[in-house]
Amino acid sequence: MAVYQLDKRLWFPDPHLGEESGLVAVGGDLSVDRLILAYSNGFFPWFSFRDQKEPWWYCPLKRFVIFPNEIHVSHSMRQLMKKTSLRVTINRDFEGVIHGCATAQNRDEEEGAWLGPDIIKAYTELHRQGFAASVEVWEEERLVGGLYGVNLGASFFGESMFSLVPSASKLALICLARRFGQLGGKMIDCQFETPHLRTMGGRYIEYEEYIKIIRL
Repeated sequence: MAVYQLDKRLWFPDPHLGEESGLVAVGGDLSVDRLILAYSNGFFPWFSFRDQKEPWWYCPLKRFVIFPNEIHVSHSMRQLMKKTSLRVTINRDFEGVIHGCATAQNRDEEEGAWLGPDIIKAYTELHRQGFAASVEVWEEERLVGGLYGVNLGASFFGESMFSLVPSASKLALICLARRFGQLGGKMIDCQFETPHLRTMGGRYIEYEEYIKIIRL
């Protein structure tokens, strides 16, 4: 197993050769072209912006995903969705969502924080060019939750979510899954397992199945 050094050329190594953690490469940049190539092959950048001077690229061989038609909506969430005054929009405030994901609960001050200025700039540009999307949750006119990620073809690659009121991020994910499924979306990549995502229908698939779905 090895970790490869990237250069100015647009390329990524075979992920089967990377570390067990999923780390495969370091270096390169966060340009739109490189990010699209990365996600098209199952890679994503994840690194402590205060501690690493260049991107670290991961591509785990077991992928934690949610299929839109398998999204689990608990009884309590169904009740909340019937009664809530929260509103959900799509791509109304991408910058507000990505900054919310970066700073909610003082995440940006934590050791190992990864959603720093370079990532924010790179994904905001991806959004400007039509390759990244956001889901916003509003309480009246206040942004109280949401998520953002990369959308390529029939796959959505979730990057981060946040809540300032209970269940706002769950509501965003449920609405994303339903809307994405209606539009023909096949898979939401969660990147890493969390108890929160597992209860909502997340499960592991092998990289070979994962990459076939990406290339549909």
